[in-house]
Amino acid sequence: MKRDATTLTSAIERAGHRITGPRLAATRLVANRQGPFTAADLVADARMRGLRIGRATIFRAIDLLLDLEVIERIDLPSGEHAYVSCRAAHHHHLVCSGCGRTTDVDDAGLRAVVAEIAARTGYRIDDHRLELFGQCATCQGGHGGDGGGASDR
Repeated sequence: MKRDATTLTSAIERAGHRITGPRLAATRLVANRQGPFTAADLVADARMRGLRIGRATIFRAIDLLLDLEVIERIDLPSGEHAYVSCRAAHHHHLVCSGCGRTTDVDDAGLRAVVAEIAARTGYRIDDHRLELFGQCATCQGGHGGDGGGASDR
């Protein structure tokens, strides 16, 4: 679920934070990204657009948007992490390794698997997340499925 700058700034205001010029610029950078992005991507976008916004401000904006659950961190197969705009309800991500498109996927029974793992190991599992990587139907040349009930972002 892609979020526009207005939605992101509204979430910040609802949480009681001020919308400063640099914070507004950072939310616009996030809103303009397609697919997963890194903090370095946002810094490069800011420089390319001639924005006077520092790395620290971008990192603070990312942290705030993470806290507000309007973006989420994903771990890429390379070991790096990136961020995606998404809905606040618990879900998982499909990430296309071809075009970078992400799709939010509902739980699909994973909670039962997590409960079974907890019972078998004795762990109290507080949270989980799952990222699945592959190629979307478009990158496969139209020969793929729709991800089994996924909702595109």
